[in-house]
Amino acid sequence: MKKSLVLLAVSATTFILLGARAQAAAPNLSGEWKLNFAKSNYGKFPAPLSMTRKIAHNDPKLILSTTQKGAQGEVTSNLAYTTDGKESVNKLAGGEAKGTAQWIGDKLMIESSREFQGATLKQKDIWALSADGKTLTIDSHVSLPNGEFDVKQVFDKQ
Repeated sequence: MKKSLVLLAVSATTFILLGARAQAAAPNLSGEWKLNFAKSNYGKFPAPLSMTRKIAHNDPKLILSTTQKGAQGEVTSNLAYTTDGKESVNKLAGGEAKGTAQWIGDKLMIESSREFQGATLKQKDIWALSADGKTLTIDSHVSLPNGEFDVKQVFDKQ
């Protein structure tokens, strides 16, 4: 009986320590990031002419300011999430976007949806920071009523 209790206590302690280590593994994404066109892939869609993203990350708070230039001019969007999986509502040009952000190991998953021109746009992003902290890769899966597509954005820390 004592042996079983000791084994149970050791197992519980190991589980708690591993859980703490998994939580501590979440990287800090703060910084100014510039899109690396050579490493990114927009598929059939035109890439923006330029894109920068400023991230203020103090877990669980995550604030993003993205500026991109394209054929229609320059657009800046500001988004705020908490990385605890709670829903956030962000105001964008043309409406609201609802989304959640949560850590899956050392990767951040952001799922969002919004109404755009009478249709629902859903997006699932997986963010991964390189081991040296200098490259941020965002793999996105976008769902529209008329189809789905994937985008890969690679950002270099400035």
